[in-house]
Amino acid sequence: MTTVKNIYDYINSVAPFNTQEEWDNAGFLIGDFRKEVKKAVLCLDATKNTARFAADIHADLILSHHPVIFKGIKSAVKGSAVYTCIENDIAVISAHTNFDIAQCGINHNLAKRLHLNNISSLENSFIAVGELDCEMSMDDFAQYVSDTLNVSGLRYTDSEKTIKRVAVGGGACEEYADVALKNADCFITGDMKYHDMLECAENGYAVISAGHYETEHDSFIMFMENLKKVFPDVAFVSANQKNPVLAV
Repeated sequence: MTTVKNIYDYINSVAPFNTQEEWDNAGFLIGDFRKEVKKAVLCLDATKNTARFAADIHADLILSHHPVIFKGIKSAVKGSAVYTCIENDIAVISAHTNFDIAQCGINHNLAKRLHLNNISSLENSFIAVGELDCEMSMDDFAQYVSDTLNVSGLRYTDSEKTIKRVAVGGGACEEYADVALKNADCFITGDMKYHDMLECAENGYAVISAGHYETEHDSFIMFMENLKKVFPDVAFVSANQKNPVLAV
């Protein structure tokens, strides 16, 4: 029998919760550690629709990347994600910044999705780096990233750099741009503000802003394969979330 605590302990062994950022709220957030888990839902965001989906398929656990309870909540009203999970006895574990930096986590998985070689982590940062099979121009590499990650509306700087070594930081990792660009020809992140990209462009830096969902969703769902091997008695299901931010 697999319990919520068993799954929590496994995640803690590969992506220790004590490595999360101080402002984060990753961990065991809703439910009973002792509850048996026969079916679990993986998702990027534990939204009210995800909670409803989990209830409809009689799931015992939601494993999300972004915490279902992040900032302090003042109420849990009917129809909300928290209320629905409690009402249907669904436990929730969220693995956020601790999973970003894990060897099996978001940034290493993002590098794998881009088929980078010799992947490693930069010390004291969220950034993973790797190398392309062959050099590319910035325009060609941006198109490659767009096609590989299925990105609509990808933004990138107009750089003359030739791209071989790539740094990645899924989601909101723009604060690590300096260290990333000291160690790579190009930096890919999910969200980068216009003026930060403008500054990078003026300095000749190669930067790609590929979208928060696009860099993180599939990179988190990849963890399902690890979980299936460790807990063969549990049915792990993707919530099949769609990107809530549309682009043409």
